[in-house]
Amino acid sequence: MAKRRLIDDPHRDREADKYANPIPSREYILEILTQGGSPVSFEQIATALNLGDEEQLEALRRRLRAMERDGQIIFNRHGDYGLAEKMDLVRGRVVGHPDGFGFLIPDEGGDDLFLSPKQMRSVLHGDRALACVLGVDRRGRREGAVVEVLERAHQRIVGRFHLEHGLGSVIPSNSRITQDIAVPPEHRGGATINQIVEVEIIEQPSKSSQPIGRIVNVLGDHMAPGMEVDIAVRSYDLPHEWPLAVLQETAPLTAEVPEAAKQGRIDLRSTPLVTIDGEDARDFDDAVYCEPHGKGWVLLVAIADVSTYVSRNTALDQHAHLRGTSVYFPGRVLPMLPEILSNGLCSLNPHVDRLCLVAELIITHTGQVKSHRFFEGIMRSAARLTYTEVAAAVVERNVKTRSQVKTVLPQLEELHSLYKVMRARRDKRGAIDFDTTETKIEFGRTGKIDRIVPLVRNDAHRMIEEFMVAANVAAAEFLLDKKIAALYRVHAGPSVEKLADLRDFLAEMGLSLGGGDEPEPKHYAQLLDKVRERPDARLIQTVLLRSLSQAVYSPDNTGHFGLAYEAYTHFTSPIRRYPDLLVHRAIRHLVAGGRAEDFAYSHGDMLNAGAHCSTTERRADEATRDAMDWLKCEFMQDKVGEVFEGIITSVTGFGLFVELKDIYVEGLVHITNLGKDYFHFDPIKHRMLGERTKTVYRLADPISVKVVRVDLNEKKIDFELAEADNTAVDTKDKPRKRSRQRKKA
Repeated sequence: MAKRRLIDDPHRDREADKYANPIPSREYILEILTQGGSPVSFEQIATALNLGDEEQLEALRRRLRAMERDGQIIFNRHGDYGLAEKMDLVRGRVVGHPDGFGFLIPDEGGDDLFLSPKQMRSVLHGDRALACVLGVDRRGRREGAVVEVLERAHQRIVGRFHLEHGLGSVIPSNSRITQDIAVPPEHRGGATINQIVEVEIIEQPSKSSQPIGRIVNVLGDHMAPGMEVDIAVRSYDLPHEWPLAVLQETAPLTAEVPEAAKQGRIDLRSTPLVTIDGEDARDFDDAVYCEPHGKGWVLLVAIADVSTYVSRNTALDQHAHLRGTSVYFPGRVLPMLPEILSNGLCSLNPHVDRLCLVAELIITHTGQVKSHRFFEGIMRSAARLTYTEVAAAVVERNVKTRSQVKTVLPQLEELHSLYKVMRARRDKRGAIDFDTTETKIEFGRTGKIDRIVPLVRNDAHRMIEEFMVAANVAAAEFLLDKKIAALYRVHAGPSVEKLADLRDFLAEMGLSLGGGDEPEPKHYAQLLDKVRERPDARLIQTVLLRSLSQAVYSPDNTGHFGLAYEAYTHFTSPIRRYPDLLVHRAIRHLVAGGRAEDFAYSHGDMLNAGAHCSTTERRADEATRDAMDWLKCEFMQDKVGEVFEGIITSVTGFGLFVELKDIYVEGLVHITNLGKDYFHFDPIKHRMLGERTKTVYRLADPISVKVVRVDLNEKKIDFELAEADNTAVDTKDKPRKRSRQRKKA
């Protein structure tokens, strides 16, 4: 192996900034292993780098162990280090399924690996692992085998304590964790049957044994108000307490910006920037302002300058990275940053000085962003406005509301005029605009659900969204132009398999999707517009939406399919999203005159950050969905036996998922409750077909159901067809004449 010198490491300066003693960079070590051509020993690596000092050798050992944990290299049985990719191993995050199997989501992207229930014995949902590819199973999926667990996701798990024949166990509340945790008698902690407990894992699962734990916290009975959030927080290992080091770092902060921090910034305090958010918002990330400029406009999007207060590698930064995102539960928020920052110093509250990072966009009269620049500013929000009052003032032109906001009304009118031309350009560009419904839970005085209501989006919502998208695109273009390591928000188009299934489905409907083998967003948008007035529009939209993948964070920009942009990032919410904070650091580094190669983060750093932030985003979504499901079950407990109208939201091999109209609660009609017939699942046409009767139940069909069971422990609601229900259609998909049995909820 050829001799190397630390001084030749291309990333030496970056490593010197991090460590007092020189340490070889990950990239340099990977280069050595690549050129070596085969696995090599620690001594060979140290010799190749000409390392002899004990401190340097210890630093190398730690770096190699860290690279092992991240799955970049493998320490084999012969005591040598090799490249994971050369060993045909895939590293990624394990995603469990309630039925016992799971998937390995590769860090590097690509198709998921199917993990059989046997392979899932040694891992839990959320673990990071290395797996080898065994082949392709009978359903055409790549199948894998777990080779090594890189990182355990769970040290503690919350669930329901169960006792049977003297043997104690905890049944995890997270349905993706299908292994019960055995609890020996000496570790029961006074828990009684069916109590909600928190168990610490003292032995992780293996191929031959289940996990073993000890109960460290009895949360109480599962019907207590607020218990659903406590369960979700602990089930998904959401950090919910501030470490002492974070509290010590934030203790000196006050609600006022230090005078020294205002120096050297462009002063925008006389510019009437305004924040526009929901009525119950407490942190304000963004403020906007625009004015005529030539034949177009200049738009200012001012974003809270969080990166000034959250410095890299501090305890505050490390914990913000750990959280990854703020988590919004019904009635409770777990913020990414402590309240002194999230609701105070970093929040663009009205009539107080705040630091900001500003995107200045020059926009033509046709809505095209002609140019952009970024700068550090100091601002003072002129007003804290809500979507409701802005829409009332500029769209509905309500006289009373216009009078209430008269000091900033000309500014709002200008913003709305700009929005209309930008929206027209968006529609022309062909961005996909799915019509989905979000809901909000309203609580009564006792802490129980009063009702579930849809969130209505108006022009003010869409206006702010359009401006934020424009700022995000500008940030992405700026970072790409400077070739600096950064995180992008990437959204892939449909896979070959999903596209084939989609085209088969559309052909059955007498429709087609343009674009051939590589459809563009505009083809989706055109089809959505074409079917908007059809009675089966919801069905078609749902199938189109499900053909697309989930957006993720990555340092490798591959564009955003849904928004129809070649480059997109998240810049506008650094108070609640860690990727935005990283983007701010990159922009501020460049604005200050720094070079891309001098930036503190490497491509590898961003790769790891992107994978972590994508995971924390999914974790937050799953946790809030879990809490919502629990609350909805609680809401439906006194409605067993009642009949409701609903819509089929999913068709599976075991039955139909139905969402009830007006109350937005979903439950299952099991296949055994579909009638006296043999029903067969057709995944291409998203329907269930009766063998004898030819009865069809199809995605997005209306249906009448009766609530027959509500299970709080499983967070499941079971329906059966209402007695007088004839909502199924024949094979020609024509509605039958019927009389519906209705009962007021």
